[in-house]
Amino acid sequence: MKARVDKGACMGDRNCNMVCPEVFKYDEDELMSIVQFDEIPKEYEARTKQAAEECGANAITIEE
Repeated sequence: MKARVDKGACMGDRNCNMVCPEVFKYDEDELMSIVQFDEIPKEYEARTKQAAEECGANAITIEE
């Protein structure tokens, strides 16, 4: 599974960082969250999907 944060849509509210800090990191220079993995480790898939579902800006895209 892969995840991507849309730079133009991310509001920088850091909700994804709170839901799954192992996958999402806040980039202070870009003022947005970034995904720390090319391929999401299996143990983080459920929380990565939860972060995508809870993203108020719908900025996280999941590719299975």
